[in-house]
Amino acid sequence: MPAPVVVITGALSGIGRATALAYARLGADVVVSGRHEERGAELAGELEGMGARALFVRADVRRDDDVRDLVDRAVDRFGGIDVALNNAGTEGWTGPITAVTDDAYAATFDTNVKGTLLSMKHEFRVIQEHGGGSIVNVSSIYGRMGYPEVSVYAGSKHAVIGFTKAAALEGAAHGIRVNAVAPGFTRTGMYERVTGDDRTRAAVNSVLPLRRPGTPEEVAEAVLFLGSDKAAYITGQTLTLDGGLMAGSPLFPGD
Repeated sequence: MPAPVVVITGALSGIGRATALAYARLGADVVVSGRHEERGAELAGELEGMGARALFVRADVRRDDDVRDLVDRAVDRFGGIDVALNNAGTEGWTGPITAVTDDAYAATFDTNVKGTLLSMKHEFRVIQEHGGGSIVNVSSIYGRMGYPEVSVYAGSKHAVIGFTKAAALEGAAHGIRVNAVAPGFTRTGMYERVTGDDRTRAAVNSVLPLRRPGTPEEVAEAVLFLGSDKAAYITGQTLTLDGGLMAGSPLFPGD
């Protein structure tokens, strides 16, 4: 069976980077994307050092032409796309809803919502031409439940879940499966920025049922599953990876 061709946005750190490395270990052809040329070239070199064929394409997912170029270059280099991970995102602005500004809204929604939509637009175009494949979007537990002072971020990640469901129904006739992952607290740069210091992180960990944040590698394993034939009958779903947080905790009381 030929190696899958995998396209990853937001690939230069965190979940995107961990997923790129995981696919490289499986021998996939990996196209990684982000906005920083030097870091992207370094990652592509690292993937090639693991024996994978890799390509870095600088792209800003907020720009339609950039995303079109990313997808077209993946096809030109590797012949198609089998799996896409739409990971590019930002935590954006946090604060009370009465303080939301136009700039705060745009900074978050343009990346998390528009970026995901544009990515799916061009991935669909190619994947349906080549007989099907799998798309995985990155949402968040905040897209499944709200929390004070993260209304803009939560709304953007809720939109990703809505896109995922609608796109799954549209893609089914073309053999395109569309799912999402919704990580909870995961040890990424975003986690470090939001928690701020060791004392705050310890307080957060104390209310997590597993008493620790997840890792990017654990989310990457979920992406590999959803992108594989083992998940061939799964589409339109959001897989929550929160260490039990939404089952019930002081932060999220559960149902």
